[in-house]
Amino acid sequence: MDGLISFGNKRNYEDFKKQIPVSVLPMFDSIREFCFNLGENVLEDVRMHRVVFCKSMTFRWFLDVQPEKEGVIIKIQKSRKDPIQTIQIKKDQQISEFTELFKIAYENIH
Repeated sequence: MDGLISFGNKRNYEDFKKQIPVSVLPMFDSIREFCFNLGENVLEDVRMHRVVFCKSMTFRWFLDVQPEKEGVIIKIQKSRKDPIQTIQIKKDQQISEFTELFKIAYENIH
C-alpha cells in the first residue's frame, strides 16, 4: 500500500487497529484517509500508541493521531518553529470541523 514505510519490526496499521476502540475506529480511518489524500508524498509511521503522518522521506511530521476511548487526540505541527497544537476530537464530532487545520499543517511543514 502506498504511504507505508517500515523501519525494522515496526507495526503496521492492521495490527494497530486492534487497539482502537470500535466506536472510534471509523473516525480514525477517516482521518487516515484524509491525510493520504493530501498528497502522494504522505507517509504513515505506525508507533506503539499512535500513528504519525509525515511529509515525504524527510519525515517532517504534520499530524500525530492517538486513539482514546471517547475520540482521538491530535498533535498538529505546522512548522519546526511554531508550537505544536493539540486538539481533542470526540467520537460524536465530525472531522470536517478540523480538516482545514490538517491541510494547512501538511502544506506548511518543510
